[in-house]
Amino acid sequence: MTHHGSRVLHVGSLARVEGETALYLRLDSGEVAEARLAIYEPPRFFEAFLCGRSYAEPPDITSRVCGICPVAYQLSACRAVEDACDIVVDGQLAALRRLLYCGEWIESQTLHIHLLHAPDFLGCDSAIDLARTRRADVERGLRLKQAGNAIMELLGGRAIHPINVRLGGFHRLPTTTELRPLAERLRRARDDAQETVRWVAGFEFPDAGCDNDLLALAEPGTYAIESGTPTVMPAPTTAGLPPGSDRALPTRTFGVHAFGGHVVESQVPHSTALHSLLDGRRHLTGSLARYAVSGRWLSPIALQAAQDAGLGDPRQGTVCRNPFRSIVVRAVEVLYAVDEALRIIEAYEPAPRPYLDVPARAGTGHGATEAPRGLLYHRYALDADGTVTDAALVPPTAQNQGAIEEDLRRIVQERLRDGDPTDAELTALCERAIRNHDPCISCSAHFLDLAVERTGNSF
Repeated sequence: MTHHGSRVLHVGSLARVEGETALYLRLDSGEVAEARLAIYEPPRFFEAFLCGRSYAEPPDITSRVCGICPVAYQLSACRAVEDACDIVVDGQLAALRRLLYCGEWIESQTLHIHLLHAPDFLGCDSAIDLARTRRADVERGLRLKQAGNAIMELLGGRAIHPINVRLGGFHRLPTTTELRPLAERLRRARDDAQETVRWVAGFEFPDAGCDNDLLALAEPGTYAIESGTPTVMPAPTTAGLPPGSDRALPTRTFGVHAFGGHVVESQVPHSTALHSLLDGRRHLTGSLARYAVSGRWLSPIALQAAQDAGLGDPRQGTVCRNPFRSIVVRAVEVLYAVDEALRIIEAYEPAPRPYLDVPARAGTGHGATEAPRGLLYHRYALDADGTVTDAALVPPTAQNQGAIEEDLRRIVQERLRDGDPTDAELTALCERAIRNHDPCISCSAHFLDLAVERTGNSF
């Protein structure tokens, strides 16, 4: 307890999110005066040390940004460099890239659902605690993750930091014989994925709604993963609707090449990660945004699962804006990724060559894909011999920081109006709110050092 009734609470590092950050709350006379998500890890400097490297190196170098979603970085880098070199990868090579990305979606989303997020809804402190009471559910999650890893291993050469991806395609293509047992495994995984949707749909969800613009890639006719056009669904209040409205609003699009003109980064004093604004407004990327923008293009089995889980029918203009229900949307996306992987395998015919030649040329290229946590953007400038002269990487968590901070302010303020929460209760609430967005801060084990400062007549 500090002077004049103010109170500061410090909580040690906690688990169940990738990375290390601090949360600072300042409460004044019962109001949330300030909420900051302060990422304090040292800068990674990837953009700096990409400069001067060969244009063939960004896919392998940037995959080291994240051990959970290396494929997102590899394929975003490939798309950007290939764009600079005026090369388009299509056909079976593009289908295999999508298959590899499905593997990452399965393993990453499943990890978050079962080991990081579900304990919040079931009164458990950890996945180990959860396994004591819900062993079958945790084992199902591990089986699903292993299925995703199997895709990564076959197409990427290994499950973490794949080594088979290169500009223009792959170093080696799988054979139809190699894919056959993978398909058998994925058919079993599809049953597990359906059961996971049913499981998480039964959780109790607080009433909540975000009032941010939603940003995701869109590719008409398919659920965008490894390519698409940046598409914005505006916040409900811009149309006079309540913040949690489930009504889909008209979207607008802009080209990937124009990304930097719409999503503008700036440094804030309390974070080593840049904050982003979309046309001057806070925005949110990730599962909620993808479902809002592209939900109508889910496969039939995933669409039915979404409706059965209470998410409504996106073909009828229904979206989900409750961050607590993001776990359900992620489970639907896992089911879709398994089903999509099976579709690609069943239609697979080996390409004549494992890669297209990508000759070096001077230019600037842009690439964007949908990492499990949201839209990831890369830009590279090359000189005539293919040397990288400039690089920019905009990850989803950096884009989401402003929306997460606003989410924290809203959730804590609502809790203050309902009663007199203890610091421990506020800490637990804030952790849940952060995990709703599955932030990937740096892929380490700890994340939250909470400071709550209370001044005036807070309660």
